[in-house]
Amino acid sequence: MKSEVVRVELEERSYEVVIGAGVREELPLRVPSLGDGEVLLVHDGPERPWPAEVKQKLEAAGRRVVECVLPAGEEHKHIRTVERIWDAALEADLDRRCVVVGVGGGVVGDLTAFGASTLFRGVSLAQLPTTLLSMVDSSVGGKTGFNRPQGKNLVGTFYQPRFVACDVETLATLPREERIAGLAEVVKSAWLEGEEAVAMLEADADLLREGDVEATIRAVVMSVRLKARIVSEDERESGSRMLLNLGHTVGHAIEAAEEYRGVRHGEAVSLGMVAACRVARACLGERPDEARLLGLLTRLGLPTDLEAHYDAKASAHLVSDKKRRGASIRFVVPTSPGKTRIESIAVDDVRRALGV
Repeated sequence: MKSEVVRVELEERSYEVVIGAGVREELPLRVPSLGDGEVLLVHDGPERPWPAEVKQKLEAAGRRVVECVLPAGEEHKHIRTVERIWDAALEADLDRRCVVVGVGGGVVGDLTAFGASTLFRGVSLAQLPTTLLSMVDSSVGGKTGFNRPQGKNLVGTFYQPRFVACDVETLATLPREERIAGLAEVVKSAWLEGEEAVAMLEADADLLREGDVEATIRAVVMSVRLKARIVSEDERESGSRMLLNLGHTVGHAIEAAEEYRGVRHGEAVSLGMVAACRVARACLGERPDEARLLGLLTRLGLPTDLEAHYDAKASAHLVSDKKRRGASIRFVVPTSPGKTRIESIAVDDVRRALGV
Protein backbone atom coordinates (compact mmCIF):
# COMPACT_ATOMS: atom_id res chain seq x y z
CA MET A 1 0.00 0.00 0.00
CA LYS A 2 1.60 3.24 -1.19
CA SER A 3 0.66 6.27 0.85
CA GLU A 4 1.67 9.81 1.78
CA VAL A 5 1.07 11.47 5.13
CA VAL A 6 0.30 15.17 5.48
CA ARG A 7 0.21 16.59 8.99
CA VAL A 8 -2.04 19.50 9.91
CA GLU A 9 -0.09 21.36 12.61
CA LEU A 10 -2.42 22.84 15.22
CA GLU A 11 -0.49 22.19 18.45
CA GLU A 12 -2.47 19.81 20.67
CA ARG A 13 -5.14 19.45 17.94
CA SER A 14 -2.72 18.39 15.21
CA TYR A 15 -3.67 15.38 13.11
CA GLU A 16 -2.60 13.31 10.12
CA VAL A 17 -4.17 12.98 6.69
CA VAL A 18 -3.14 9.73 5.02
CA ILE A 19 -3.45 9.69 1.22
CA GLY A 20 -3.07 6.76 -1.14
CA ALA A 21 -4.63 3.60 -2.55
CA GLY A 22 -6.04 1.25 0.09
CA VAL A 23 -5.44 3.56 3.06
CA ARG A 24 -8.99 3.00 4.36
CA GLU A 25 -7.42 -0.05 6.04
CA GLU A 26 -5.82 2.36 8.52
CA LEU A 27 -9.09 3.70 9.85
CA PRO A 28 -9.98 0.74 12.14
CA LEU A 29 -6.36 0.72 13.36
CA ARG A 30 -6.55 4.41 14.36
CA VAL A 31 -9.87 4.34 16.18
CA PRO A 32 -8.45 2.94 19.46
CA SER A 33 -6.27 6.04 19.78
CA LEU A 34 -9.30 8.31 19.32
CA GLY A 35 -11.49 6.97 22.11
CA ASP A 36 -12.52 3.79 23.92
CA GLY A 37 -16.29 4.08 23.45
CA GLU A 38 -18.67 2.92 20.77
CA VAL A 39 -18.43 4.09 17.15
CA LEU A 40 -21.14 6.12 15.47
CA LEU A 41 -20.73 5.41 11.74
CA VAL A 42 -22.39 8.10 9.61
CA HIS A 43 -22.82 7.66 5.85
CA ASP A 44 -25.27 8.10 2.98
CA GLY A 45 -24.28 5.13 0.87
CA PRO A 46 -25.76 1.82 2.01
CA GLU A 47 -25.49 0.62 -1.60
CA ARG A 48 -21.73 1.30 -1.72
CA PRO A 49 -19.19 -1.09 -0.18
CA TRP A 50 -17.16 1.29 2.00
CA PRO A 51 -19.49 1.83 4.98
CA ALA A 52 -20.18 -1.91 5.31
CA GLU A 53 -16.47 -2.66 5.03
CA VAL A 54 -15.56 -0.14 7.73
CA LYS A 55 -18.32 -1.43 10.01
CA GLN A 56 -17.20 -5.05 9.57
CA LYS A 57 -13.58 -4.24 10.39
CA LEU A 58 -14.48 -2.17 13.44
CA GLU A 59 -16.76 -4.90 14.76
CA ALA A 60 -14.04 -7.49 14.12
CA ALA A 61 -11.78 -5.35 16.29
CA GLY A 62 -14.31 -5.56 19.11
CA ARG A 63 -16.09 -2.23 18.74
CA ARG A 64 -19.83 -1.78 18.94
CA VAL A 65 -20.90 0.17 15.85
CA VAL A 66 -24.08 2.23 15.61
CA GLU A 67 -25.04 3.25 12.06
CA CYS A 68 -26.67 6.51 11.02
CA VAL A 69 -27.71 6.62 7.36
CA LEU A 70 -28.31 10.09 5.95
CA PRO A 71 -30.30 10.98 2.83
CA ALA A 72 -27.96 11.71 -0.08
CA GLY A 73 -27.63 15.08 -1.78
CA GLU A 74 -26.85 18.74 -1.14
CA GLU A 75 -30.58 19.48 -0.76
CA HIS A 76 -30.48 17.50 2.51
CA LYS A 77 -27.66 19.57 4.00
CA HIS A 78 -29.81 21.16 6.69
CA ILE A 79 -30.47 21.02 10.43
CA ARG A 80 -33.07 18.24 10.20
CA THR A 81 -30.41 15.91 8.82
CA VAL A 82 -28.05 16.85 11.66
CA GLU A 83 -30.80 15.85 14.07
CA ARG A 84 -30.59 12.33 12.69
CA ILE A 85 -26.96 12.17 13.83
CA TRP A 86 -27.75 13.46 17.32
CA ASP A 87 -30.75 11.16 17.69
CA ALA A 88 -28.88 8.07 16.48
CA ALA A 89 -26.24 8.62 19.18
CA LEU A 90 -28.69 9.45 21.97
CA GLU A 91 -31.13 6.66 21.16
CA ALA A 92 -28.23 4.17 21.17
CA ASP A 93 -27.18 5.48 24.59
CA LEU A 94 -23.71 6.54 23.44
CA ASP A 95 -21.65 8.81 25.67
CA ARG A 96 -18.75 11.27 25.46
CA ARG A 97 -16.25 8.42 24.91
CA CYS A 98 -17.76 7.62 21.51
CA VAL A 99 -15.95 8.12 18.21
CA VAL A 100 -17.88 9.54 15.26
CA VAL A 101 -16.72 8.29 11.84
CA GLY A 102 -17.96 9.92 8.65
CA VAL A 103 -17.81 7.91 5.41
CA GLY A 104 -18.87 9.73 2.26
CA GLY A 105 -18.66 12.96 0.34
CA GLY A 106 -18.66 16.60 1.33
CA VAL A 107 -22.26 16.73 2.56
CA VAL A 108 -21.75 13.73 4.83
CA GLY A 109 -18.42 15.12 6.01
CA ASP A 110 -19.76 18.58 6.86
CA LEU A 111 -22.86 17.27 8.63
CA THR A 112 -20.97 14.53 10.48
CA ALA A 113 -18.35 17.00 11.65
CA PHE A 114 -20.99 19.49 12.82
CA GLY A 115 -22.78 16.69 14.64
CA ALA A 116 -19.55 15.57 16.32
CA SER A 117 -18.69 19.14 17.32
CA THR A 118 -22.02 19.59 19.11
CA LEU A 119 -22.78 16.08 20.42
CA PHE A 120 -22.01 16.09 24.15
CA ARG A 121 -20.24 19.42 23.38
CA GLY A 122 -17.66 17.65 21.24
CA VAL A 123 -16.54 14.05 20.63
CA SER A 124 -13.71 12.49 18.61
CA LEU A 125 -14.11 12.61 14.84
CA ALA A 126 -12.52 10.64 12.01
CA GLN A 127 -13.23 11.04 8.30
CA LEU A 128 -13.07 8.68 5.32
CA PRO A 129 -13.92 10.98 2.40
CA THR A 130 -15.06 9.01 -0.65
CA THR A 131 -15.31 11.79 -3.25
CA LEU A 132 -12.49 13.78 -4.78
CA LEU A 133 -14.12 17.01 -3.64
CA SER A 134 -14.25 15.94 -0.01
CA MET A 135 -10.68 14.62 -0.08
CA VAL A 136 -9.13 17.86 -1.25
CA ASP A 137 -11.47 20.27 0.52
CA SER A 138 -14.13 19.57 3.12
CA SER A 139 -12.53 16.71 5.10
CA VAL A 140 -9.44 18.76 6.00
CA GLY A 141 -9.36 22.01 7.92
CA GLY A 142 -12.18 21.74 10.43
CA LYS A 143 -14.98 23.71 8.77
CA THR A 144 -18.38 22.19 9.49
CA GLY A 145 -21.85 23.37 8.68
CA PHE A 146 -25.08 23.23 6.80
CA ASN A 147 -27.11 25.35 4.42
CA ARG A 148 -29.96 27.75 5.00
CA PRO A 149 -32.45 29.05 2.43
CA GLN A 150 -30.44 32.29 2.33
CA GLY A 151 -27.21 30.57 1.30
CA LYS A 152 -24.61 27.83 1.64
CA ASN A 153 -22.85 26.88 4.88
CA LEU A 154 -24.14 29.91 6.77
CA VAL A 155 -24.40 27.98 10.06
CA GLY A 156 -21.49 25.92 11.35
CA THR A 157 -18.47 25.52 13.59
CA PHE A 158 -14.72 25.06 13.39
CA TYR A 159 -13.94 21.55 14.65
CA GLN A 160 -10.90 19.58 13.61
CA PRO A 161 -10.99 15.82 12.96
CA ARG A 162 -8.54 13.55 14.75
CA PHE A 163 -7.71 11.52 11.63
CA VAL A 164 -8.48 11.57 7.89
CA ALA A 165 -7.91 8.77 5.37
CA CYS A 166 -8.12 9.78 1.69
CA ASP A 167 -8.33 6.47 -0.18
CA VAL A 168 -8.42 7.08 -3.93
CA GLU A 169 -9.70 3.53 -4.50
CA THR A 170 -13.09 4.70 -3.23
CA LEU A 171 -13.37 7.05 -6.22
CA ALA A 172 -13.84 4.07 -8.53
CA THR A 173 -17.51 3.83 -7.52
CA LEU A 174 -18.26 7.48 -8.34
CA PRO A 175 -20.04 8.59 -11.49
CA ARG A 176 -17.50 10.10 -13.88
CA GLU A 177 -19.19 13.52 -13.73
CA GLU A 178 -18.99 13.59 -9.94
CA ARG A 179 -15.29 12.75 -9.93
CA ILE A 180 -14.51 15.35 -12.58
CA ALA A 181 -16.46 18.01 -10.66
CA GLY A 182 -14.06 17.52 -7.75
CA LEU A 183 -11.17 18.55 -9.96
CA ALA A 184 -12.30 22.19 -9.70
CA GLU A 185 -11.06 22.33 -6.11
CA VAL A 186 -7.78 20.80 -7.28
CA VAL A 187 -7.39 23.55 -9.89
CA LYS A 188 -8.17 26.14 -7.20
CA SER A 189 -5.48 24.67 -4.95
CA ALA A 190 -2.90 24.59 -7.74
CA TRP A 191 -3.61 28.22 -8.69
CA LEU A 192 -3.05 29.23 -5.07
CA GLU A 193 0.07 27.07 -4.73
CA GLY A 194 1.92 28.38 -7.77
CA GLU A 195 3.50 27.63 -11.12
CA GLU A 196 4.86 24.17 -10.35
CA ALA A 197 1.48 22.90 -9.16
CA VAL A 198 -0.39 24.32 -12.17
CA ALA A 199 2.18 22.85 -14.56
CA MET A 200 1.73 19.45 -12.87
CA LEU A 201 -2.03 19.56 -13.47
CA GLU A 202 -1.52 20.62 -17.07
CA ALA A 203 0.81 17.66 -17.60
CA ASP A 204 -1.60 15.29 -15.84
CA ALA A 205 -4.87 16.72 -17.24
CA ASP A 206 -5.74 13.80 -19.51
CA LEU A 207 -4.86 11.26 -16.80
CA LEU A 208 -6.89 13.11 -14.19
CA ARG A 209 -9.92 13.31 -16.43
CA GLU A 210 -9.78 9.53 -16.86
CA GLY A 211 -9.24 8.84 -13.15
CA ASP A 212 -5.64 7.60 -13.23
CA VAL A 213 -4.70 6.52 -9.69
CA GLU A 214 -1.15 7.88 -9.56
CA ALA A 215 -2.11 11.25 -11.07
CA THR A 216 -5.03 11.49 -8.64
CA ILE A 217 -2.78 10.79 -5.66
CA ARG A 218 -0.41 13.54 -6.81
CA ALA A 219 -3.31 15.98 -7.12
CA VAL A 220 -4.75 15.11 -3.71
CA VAL A 221 -1.37 15.34 -1.98
CA MET A 222 -0.71 18.76 -3.53
CA SER A 223 -4.13 20.05 -2.51
CA VAL A 224 -4.02 18.70 1.04
CA ARG A 225 -0.50 20.02 1.62
CA LEU A 226 -1.61 23.48 0.56
CA LYS A 227 -4.70 23.39 2.74
CA ALA A 228 -2.79 22.00 5.74
CA ARG A 229 -0.25 24.81 5.50
CA ILE A 230 -2.89 27.53 5.22
CA VAL A 231 -5.06 26.08 8.01
CA SER A 232 -2.01 25.83 10.28
CA GLU A 233 -1.40 29.55 9.70
CA ASP A 234 -5.03 30.71 9.93
CA GLU A 235 -7.40 28.13 11.38
CA ARG A 236 -10.46 30.38 11.71
CA GLU A 237 -10.27 32.26 8.43
CA SER A 238 -9.25 35.69 9.67
CA GLY A 239 -6.58 36.13 7.00
CA SER A 240 -4.82 33.86 4.52
CA ARG A 241 -7.38 31.04 4.77
CA MET A 242 -9.84 33.27 2.91
CA LEU A 243 -7.75 32.56 -0.20
CA LEU A 244 -9.25 29.06 -0.21
CA ASN A 245 -12.54 30.71 -1.23
CA LEU A 246 -11.27 31.36 -4.76
CA GLY A 247 -14.27 30.75 -7.03
CA HIS A 248 -16.64 30.23 -4.11
CA THR A 249 -18.33 33.63 -3.83
CA VAL A 250 -20.10 33.38 -7.18
CA GLY A 251 -20.06 29.58 -7.05
CA HIS A 252 -22.08 29.50 -3.84
CA ALA A 253 -24.51 32.06 -5.28
CA ILE A 254 -25.09 29.81 -8.30
CA GLU A 255 -25.68 26.78 -6.07
CA ALA A 256 -28.15 28.63 -3.87
CA ALA A 257 -30.02 30.04 -6.88
CA GLU A 258 -30.39 26.53 -8.30
CA GLU A 259 -31.50 25.25 -4.87
CA TYR A 260 -28.53 22.86 -4.68
CA ARG A 261 -29.97 20.64 -7.42
CA GLY A 262 -28.98 22.05 -10.79
CA VAL A 263 -25.20 22.15 -10.49
CA ARG A 264 -22.57 20.24 -8.53
CA HIS A 265 -20.42 22.16 -6.06
CA GLY A 266 -17.24 21.62 -8.07
CA GLU A 267 -18.95 22.75 -11.25
CA ALA A 268 -20.12 25.90 -9.45
CA VAL A 269 -16.57 26.57 -8.22
CA SER A 270 -15.28 26.23 -11.79
CA LEU A 271 -17.82 28.81 -12.94
CA GLY A 272 -16.93 30.95 -9.94
CA MET A 273 -13.28 31.04 -10.99
CA VAL A 274 -14.34 32.21 -14.45
CA ALA A 275 -16.37 34.94 -12.75
CA ALA A 276 -13.42 35.88 -10.52
CA CYS A 277 -11.28 36.54 -13.61
CA ARG A 278 -13.94 38.86 -15.01
CA VAL A 279 -14.26 40.74 -11.73
CA ALA A 280 -10.48 41.12 -11.53
CA ARG A 281 -10.42 42.70 -14.99
CA ALA A 282 -13.45 44.93 -14.66
CA CYS A 283 -13.13 46.11 -11.05
CA LEU A 284 -9.38 46.19 -10.48
CA GLY A 285 -7.85 46.54 -13.91
CA GLU A 286 -6.01 43.27 -13.43
CA ARG A 287 -4.95 41.04 -16.29
CA PRO A 288 -5.33 37.54 -14.86
CA ASP A 289 -3.97 34.61 -16.83
CA GLU A 290 -7.56 33.82 -17.80
CA ALA A 291 -6.82 31.87 -20.98
CA ARG A 292 -4.57 29.48 -19.09
CA LEU A 293 -7.04 28.97 -16.25
CA LEU A 294 -10.02 28.41 -18.56
CA GLY A 295 -7.93 26.15 -20.78
CA LEU A 296 -7.06 23.92 -17.81
CA LEU A 297 -10.66 23.80 -16.60
CA THR A 298 -11.83 22.85 -20.10
CA ARG A 299 -9.21 20.12 -20.52
CA LEU A 300 -10.35 18.59 -17.24
CA GLY A 301 -13.96 18.55 -18.42
CA LEU A 302 -15.21 21.35 -16.14
CA PRO A 303 -17.79 23.98 -17.19
CA THR A 304 -16.73 27.53 -18.09
CA ASP A 305 -19.97 28.89 -19.65
CA LEU A 306 -20.85 31.34 -16.90
CA GLU A 307 -23.87 32.80 -18.72
CA ALA A 308 -25.58 29.40 -18.70
CA HIS A 309 -25.85 29.48 -14.89
CA TYR A 310 -25.30 33.00 -13.56
CA ASP A 311 -28.44 35.13 -13.70
CA ALA A 312 -30.38 37.69 -11.65
CA LYS A 313 -31.43 35.04 -9.14
CA ALA A 314 -27.82 34.04 -8.53
CA SER A 315 -26.81 37.69 -8.34
CA ALA A 316 -29.34 38.24 -5.56
CA HIS A 317 -27.58 35.60 -3.44
CA LEU A 318 -24.29 37.54 -3.41
CA VAL A 319 -25.55 39.56 -0.43
CA SER A 320 -25.77 36.33 1.62
CA ASP A 321 -22.08 35.53 1.19
CA LYS A 322 -20.29 35.00 4.52
CA LYS A 323 -17.47 37.29 3.36
CA ARG A 324 -19.74 40.29 2.80
CA ARG A 325 -19.05 43.35 4.93
CA GLY A 326 -21.88 45.84 4.50
CA ALA A 327 -22.00 46.83 0.83
CA SER A 328 -18.69 45.09 -0.02
CA ILE A 329 -17.39 41.55 -0.38
CA ARG A 330 -13.93 40.27 0.50
CA PHE A 331 -13.32 38.86 -2.98
CA VAL A 332 -10.54 36.43 -3.92
CA VAL A 333 -8.82 37.77 -7.03
CA PRO A 334 -6.83 35.41 -9.28
CA THR A 335 -3.92 36.91 -11.16
CA SER A 336 -1.14 34.50 -12.04
CA PRO A 337 -0.44 31.19 -10.25
CA GLY A 338 0.79 31.74 -6.70
CA LYS A 339 -0.15 35.44 -6.65
CA THR A 340 -3.83 35.32 -5.77
CA ARG A 341 -4.92 37.98 -3.28
CA ILE A 342 -7.99 39.27 -1.42
CA GLU A 343 -9.64 42.60 -2.20
CA SER A 344 -12.71 44.36 -0.81
CA ILE A 345 -15.04 45.06 -3.75
CA ALA A 346 -18.49 46.65 -3.69
CA VAL A 347 -21.28 44.14 -4.34
CA ASP A 348 -22.74 46.45 -6.97
CA ASP A 349 -19.39 46.57 -8.77
CA VAL A 350 -19.22 42.75 -8.80
CA ARG A 351 -22.70 42.64 -10.28
CA ARG A 352 -21.84 45.17 -12.97
CA ALA A 353 -18.68 43.23 -13.86
CA LEU A 354 -20.76 40.10 -14.37
CA GLY A 355 -23.48 41.88 -16.30
CA VAL A 356 -26.31 41.07 -13.86
